[in-house]
Amino acid sequence: MTYEGVLTKMQTELGNPIQYYLVFENSFLNLNQLLDKEMEITFQGYQCLNCGKKKKIFRQGFCYDCFMSSPAVGDWIMKPELSTAHLDIEDRDLVYEKKVQLQPHVLYLALSSEVKIGVTRGTQVPTRWIDQGASQAIPIVEVPNRYLAGIAEVALKNQYVDKTNWQKMLKNEILQVDLIQERLKAGTYLPQEVKEYFSDQHPNIVELHYPVLAYPKKVTSLSLDKIPNFKGKLSGIKGQYLLFQDGTVFNIRTFEGYVVKIQI
Repeated sequence: MTYEGVLTKMQTELGNPIQYYLVFENSFLNLNQLLDKEMEITFQGYQCLNCGKKKKIFRQGFCYDCFMSSPAVGDWIMKPELSTAHLDIEDRDLVYEKKVQLQPHVLYLALSSEVKIGVTRGTQVPTRWIDQGASQAIPIVEVPNRYLAGIAEVALKNQYVDKTNWQKMLKNEILQVDLIQERLKAGTYLPQEVKEYFSDQHPNIVELHYPVLAYPKKVTSLSLDKIPNFKGKLSGIKGQYLLFQDGTVFNIRTFEGYVVKIQI
């Protein structure tokens, strides 16, 4: 069977294991069903996720012009502490920024290799944790806007990393940590503006189980820019990565906006 379309991040459905889907314009593919099967990925071109033009992708699925102008990729996306919508101050598009920034956000701890601090919209729990390949996660606090979550994250960066070690995550090299105790410790480092939202009554730890037949001992990233055609046997899916039997790993998020043909 052949599937063609523009790559976007895999859609997920919480379960044991998590279900993964590649969604194209006219079709979708349940990747769990492809475990232990050969698949071929062929690069065919580009299509910007914002303007839809067949322009080379610059970053995050956007062409250069869209990346420099779209409010969907403003600096506050990666650095929540730069959010200003709560002050009625526009970055690129105040209407869009208010819609995204002025809603409940969660500051959390996730265990994907070591303990990681992060921020996500309340509506993106547990999707965000799945996308990062976390095996466990727990909310620290929910706040009413992105700015408060951002300054809390900055305050905790001296205690926790804020980026996933993707190689350890894909090899399933995970520290054994008590996230409930870590959450209580994290609460002591929260800035004053956020402390009122913290409770000693901890929420449940979320356990995440991925469809992986075997974890690789070594990993090699597949780049469609360097290798436009790849064929391999799928051995697992974790985070936003496809894992192949030969140790090749393919990060779907990195290649959003790339047009591909997938043959099964």
